[in-house]
Amino acid sequence: MPRADLIVSVGAANIDLVIEVPHLPVRGETVTGRELVIVPGGKGANQAVAACRAGGRVTFIGKVGRDDFGRQLLDTFRQAGVNCRYVGRQAGVRSGVALIFVDPQGNNVIAYAPGANACLSPADIGAAAAAFRRARVATVELQIPLETARAALRLGRESGATVVFDPAPAVAGAADLLPLADVVTPNETEATALTGIPVADISTARQAARRLLKMGVRRAAVVTLGALGSVVATADGEFHLPALPVAARDTTAAGDAYVGGLAAALAAGADFWAALRVANVAAGLSVTRLGAMNSLPARAEVEAALPGPEPIRL
Repeated sequence: MPRADLIVSVGAANIDLVIEVPHLPVRGETVTGRELVIVPGGKGANQAVAACRAGGRVTFIGKVGRDDFGRQLLDTFRQAGVNCRYVGRQAGVRSGVALIFVDPQGNNVIAYAPGANACLSPADIGAAAAAFRRARVATVELQIPLETARAALRLGRESGATVVFDPAPAVAGAADLLPLADVVTPNETEATALTGIPVADISTARQAARRLLKMGVRRAAVVTLGALGSVVATADGEFHLPALPVAARDTTAAGDAYVGGLAAALAAGADFWAALRVANVAAGLSVTRLGAMNSLPARAEVEAALPGPEPIRL
């Protein structure tokens, strides 16, 4: 029996509290912003919804609190078409919350209280083994405990799924997980933390991507660079994929849109470079809107903007 185009997404579900500010505050500074926007988010949740909107069938594995935010998150998943069978509701703990400031150029700073996300355990991953066995693609990020992420990456690999690892945020011990991933998608900060190479441009991103392959990533290292696009290292060499030319409003969920688009395309049977084009376009469209989950583009929007920029061999 052929595999269904199922995607398993493992990670955090939060409520994001977003304020647009004239500039990002520095230590000790109070900045007056615009109105507060309250929207669903969390890296794992964003990636799940992004993949679903891009055409994938998605099962999300995570934890929310038994509170109003938890109910809001579950309602959002269901409305998006995400399977919530393995989303636990943790008693006595609040749902995760992220405080996000966004400047006029779309740059942001984020503070995160994990809440129920910190309760997601390796046992929860094991309880979802049936979903992994049906999956073509598994996505895993690091807003959950490291050992839980390890269990998810390992189960994805053992199940034969293509494992996409987003090592965000940068945490100690993340480098040990790289050999469990087929594709890794760090941004500049995370690539620097993983490799020790200060990533600031295409040249240094190329060095870091090559290093990530040597550290055990099985298929491709993709270092995302915001407005500069991404640098991709595979066994065939290194490439620069320029970003979609857009006016950015909020970059908060760009990386999640990238991962979700990539997962959906791979699960649908696209080859790797076609899937990267989908990811690149999805990320570019997402930054034109305020907020995280609500910024994620629909499949029709992505298809209308394809093929996007051409990859350039470095």
